[in-house]
Order: sequence, then structure tokens, then C-alpha cells
Amino acid sequence: MVPGLAALALGLAFAGGALAQEAVTPVMPATEAAAPLPTSTVRLEAGEYLWMPEMAPSGPVVLVISLPEQLLHVYRNGVRIGVSTVSTGKAGHETPTGVFSILQKRKEHYSNLYNNAPMPYMQRLTWDGIALHAGSLPGYPASHGCVRMPFDFSKKLYGVTASGMTVVVANESSHAPGVSSPGWFAPVDPVSGGDARGNRVEFGEIGPGEYSWNPDRAPQGALTLVLSLADQQVVAMRNGVEIGRASVVTRDARVPGTHVYVLLEGEKPEPSTVVPDRAALRWLEVASIGDGKSPDSPTVEAALGNGGVQFPPAFATDIYEALQPGSTVVVTSESIRGTTPADLTVLRADEDPAAPPPPAE
Repeated sequence: MVPGLAALALGLAFAGGALAQEAVTPVMPATEAAAPLPTSTVRLEAGEYLWMPEMAPSGPVVLVISLPEQLLHVYRNGVRIGVSTVSTGKAGHETPTGVFSILQKRKEHYSNLYNNAPMPYMQRLTWDGIALHAGSLPGYPASHGCVRMPFDFSKKLYGVTASGMTVVVANESSHAPGVSSPGWFAPVDPVSGGDARGNRVEFGEIGPGEYSWNPDRAPQGALTLVLSLADQQVVAMRNGVEIGRASVVTRDARVPGTHVYVLLEGEKPEPSTVVPDRAALRWLEVASIGDGKSPDSPTVEAALGNGGVQFPPAFATDIYEALQPGSTVVVTSESIRGTTPADLTVLRADEDPAAPPPPAE
């Protein structure tokens, strides 16, 4: 669902590659005027979403829904593969917070409470009526307690979830900031919904000019690089497993939003700006979200192109050797440092009543 992709030759420092200039985001247009969302490093208009399953092709899935941000984050094997705008419960019908299991899934469902309203790709969280489903997204909490999602996103999400998996619904009062405003790595355990410490092995702190490289931790699969401008670090992953991390220096770290590029086949005639004895590679931008409208914000090309990112030379060579068509680069203004969430309160329904009420809508 990414129309009109275009490629632009650009010497990005990762491999002297080519990027696309056009920013494209999967969007289901909203039919109502959007109210401003709370401040977040992920900025999406109502109905927009980002879907990157290649970030972690396999592994356990957990959902984290941020009520203050009105965002749903999808993590697989501890790595975020999707984020979408949502509309949760309005005043008087607030969506409950806590840790839930998916109790029931139905592709086609209709509300018995609210004028037979369609609720496509319904995924039930409680037997008293709270569910995830496709629906209208005005840009603010507007449901009777359910979590509404864009239609296309709800379909994609339905395909990666399973009954019994964990869903965390969080706000500032019920959870730590690392959960109510999650980032690139899952802040919760995919089974219990509790603190994620110990689930994902970290290489530890990386000092200026330092790097770690251990490709044997995940020898197979396409490479994904996540460059955090906030942290001035880049993380290399395969199948959601961290295999490398390095300190970087960027020309300008003020690039807003998240930008995703995929490596194409073939090479460019000029040399790479990072590994000079190798050819420059060809990249295509496949998504861009939250890139902002401020005239003071530089573009990715201006900030990072033509040698705008400096890497430890040995790390750059290792990365170049590991790149292959289909490899992904994510440039983000978000932090990728781990968080330490507090203990969570589990609100889980374990028993299937004889006649559960329909989801609230």
C-alpha cells in the first residue's frame, strides 16, 4: 500500500547509497477533522500507520497501546514492526488500562449494542465488551471503550496476532513512561506483559568511536540498521536480534520523524562515501512519517547525505559486507535506548463465559 515510490541518487553515509525523495506513508484517509495528538516522537495524522514486518520476520508478538499518544505499537521478537494511530474510549467510556490477552478473533463482526455497526477484524480483549477493530479515527478518543484502528492496518495486524497473546494498554498513571510512550524496542515481556529486562540481550553502553559486531548471534536473514539521531547510535539487527551497535557522529541531528529505506539490486558508478574502495549502493525510500513542517528542520538529504554520518571505519566495512538487496535502513529521531518500566498490574480475563456480551464499539 505504498503508491508512487521514487528513487533519488543520494550519497547517504551508510553505504554511499541512493535514497528516495518522495515521502510515502500508508494512509487510510480520515473522514473527520483530526484533533491534535499529544506530543510524541512518532507523529502520525489520524488514519496513518507504518508497517515494517521485515524488521523482525518471526518471534513472539506483543501490542502496546498508548492512551495519551493514541498510538498502537506492534512488537515482534522485541522489535517494533508497526505503529498506528487509534481512537480509544471517550470520556465516560474510557478504555481500561492493564495487561490483557486476545480472547477471540473474528474477521467479520457487528455490534449488538450500537446499531449493528460493522467491526471488521475484531480482536476481543475482555468478555465485557472491549476489543480491537477497524473503525473511524477522528484523531482523538471517540469510541465506547474499544480501540479503533485504520482498516488496512487492522487487517495486517490480524494476520500476525494469535489468541492468547499479550496486549498492554497504558497511560501515565498506570504504567512507567517507557510503556506509556514506548520506542523501538518492546518495553514489556511478550508473554506476561511485565518488565522486559532480561528478554533482550544488550551489548551495553557504546562510547564515542566504539562499536560492537557479533553477526554469529543471528547469521541468517536480511540486515536491518536503525540509526537514532537522538542517541547518535546505530543498531544492526537480523530477524529482530541485535548483532551490532556503533557510535556515530552526524552533521545535523535535527531531522524529524522516521524514514525507511530498502536496498535495491545493483551498484552506482561512483565510490561509497563511507567505504571508499567499494561502490556506492542504490536505496529506495519506502515510508516516511512525522517528518514535520518546520522550515528550520533539515531534510535527510541535507543532514546525512554525502558523508553526513561518520562511523567507526571497521564497523562501516563490516556493515557493507553484510548488506544485500532487501536490507533495510531506518533513520529516526526517536531514542533506541532501553527503558526500565515499573511493575504492571495484570487485568486478564481467563474464563470464557457462556454468553459473552458483544464488544462495546
